[in-house]
Amino acid sequence: MTQNFVTAELTDAVKDEIITKIAEITALLPFVINLSPEERKQIPKMGDKSIAFVEKSLELAAANTELVPPYLSIEELGKDFQLSKQLFPIQMALASLSEKVSDTQMAAGSDAYAASLIFYNTMKGAARAGVPGVDTAVSQLKERFPYRKKKEEIVAED
Repeated sequence: MTQNFVTAELTDAVKDEIITKIAEITALLPFVINLSPEERKQIPKMGDKSIAFVEKSLELAAANTELVPPYLSIEELGKDFQLSKQLFPIQMALASLSEKVSDTQMAAGSDAYAASLIFYNTMKGAARAGVPGVDTAVSQLKERFPYRKKKEEIVAED
């Protein structure tokens, strides 16, 4: 029995509908951005522990406007904090779906590759047994595995 992680079919119509819906979701988020790897490393990040800090900073800044520097917008701070909280469940749902799609694609590819290896090895056995008409198929499949020369023994000179 061969491995079989997943058995499913995805029609072109359903695939196209999914891609359309992803485009619709993207259109609902016109403000999303891409950060460079360097930006992702360098920017300060708000995690679970930072949420309370940001929330308290927002409250205190609103209550003490005279202490807020002129280059800091309390309104923008509030918008950014609200957006971050609103995007969190969306990001979690998309991450979960993305992981499932990625794992399923990997498993389906693995199933196909493992079955192909079984077929290839069967064809090689048939070629060794002299079954007519399999040499061409074996040579076509063999292209996936470039010939590797055995290591030549190096003779040390005295």
